[in-house]
Order: sequence, then structure tokens, then C-alpha cells
Amino acid sequence: MTDGAHLALGVVRALVLLLGLGVTLTAARAYRRVGEPYLRDAAVAFAVITAGVLVEGVLFQFTDLDLTAVHVVESVAIGVGFLVLLRSLRA
Repeated sequence: MTDGAHLALGVVRALVLLLGLGVTLTAARAYRRVGEPYLRDAAVAFAVITAGVLVEGVLFQFTDLDLTAVHVVESVAIGVGFLVLLRSLRA
């Protein structure tokens, strides 16, 4: 991967991480304000998805794993997060 592509990937990953943190904090604040369990579960789901983005970035930057392997890790976190989110919406 070229230096420009690495930089672009890092910038996009940082933006997604910040957006994920914002959504997670908003859901957590809504839960504290309203007290509905589905909002708590939604906050947990967004936190898991955001953690997947963070873990992927750390693994890609600081380990010798290839891009496919770190995408698998991120995809598992996103899948788990979506399952928790689905549970929160069905409750």
C-alpha cells in the first residue's frame, strides 16, 4: 500500500472512530435520561462496532497481520454489534 493510501486510510478510520464515539455517547446519554433498556443495548452495540474499528486500526498499524485478517476481526465486531442492536430494537 502506498504512503498516500495509508494516510487516507488512517484519516478515514479516525473519522469513523470519532463518529462512532459520538453515536455511542449520544445513545448512552439518552439511556441515562430516559432509562429504557433498549437505549442501553443500543449504546453497547455502537460501542462494540466502534471498538471493532479501533481494533482493526491498531492491528493493521502495529502488527504484521495482512489487511484481510484485520478486516475479519473488524467484521466480527461489527456483526456482534449489529446482533446486539437488533436485540435492542426487538425488545
